Amino acid sequence: MRMTDPVTITVWGDFACWTKPECKVERLSYPVPTPGGVRGLLASIYSKPTEFYWQVIRIEVLNPIRFITFKRNEVKKKLSYNNSNPQKSCIFIEEERTQRQSVVLKDVCYRITAAMVLRPEFGGTPMQLYNQFERRVKKGQNFVQPSMGTREFPAYYEWGATEQNPINDSMDLGLMVYDVFNLHQWRVGKKAEPDVSLYHARMENGIISVPPYDSALVLKPGKEVNIC
Repeated sequence: MRMTDPVTITVWGDFACWTKPECKVERLSYPVPTPGGVRGLLASIYSKPTEFYWQVIRIEVLNPIRFITFKRNEVKKKLSYNNSNPQKSCIFIEEERTQRQSVVLKDVCYRITAAMVLRPEFGGTPMQLYNQFERRVKKGQNFVQPSMGTREFPAYYEWGATEQNPINDSMDLGLMVYDVFNLHQWRVGKKAEPDVSLYHARMENGIISVPPYDSALVLKPGKEVNIC
């Protein structure tokens, strides 16, 4: 597949929560971002699903990894509209409110390098997409507010790489969620079906190299992979 030239942006925020899938009730964040979380952040700035998908290449952790714990008020019931009886579509917050513990990251900053993978339907040039993304970042434009994993934690961004060096830490993070959707299936119906993929994440001196989605290093449903 054709790709654009890599782009690099710096993103930061007060908090981040890259939720582990086994901790959806009381949230526990991975110590570093997931490729899917970063892809969602990039797509909130610029996305054309019919023409390309984002491929994260490298994530650099610029601030020390620090966790903070607090409780949040959440609603434990989803809202679903009932055409025959609209009153049943209402949620009474006081009845459905619950407190849940969250373990999230504090004072985060990342340098992200990614590229746009062009779909066969795209008839333009890679430079067109590259220039459009660059303009949007420099003007601070986005489709929705980018977030650090959850909507409660907004992400701020700027074009290019800062002079700040990655942290001098290395760790083997084991199997981590790569993405929760099949990046080749962009046509989404009324109910999107998850298609979770995993990869063996390692951070070397603050740098995480992300394999391509089609790589044998990315474990997909029904497919074995060597993670050694």
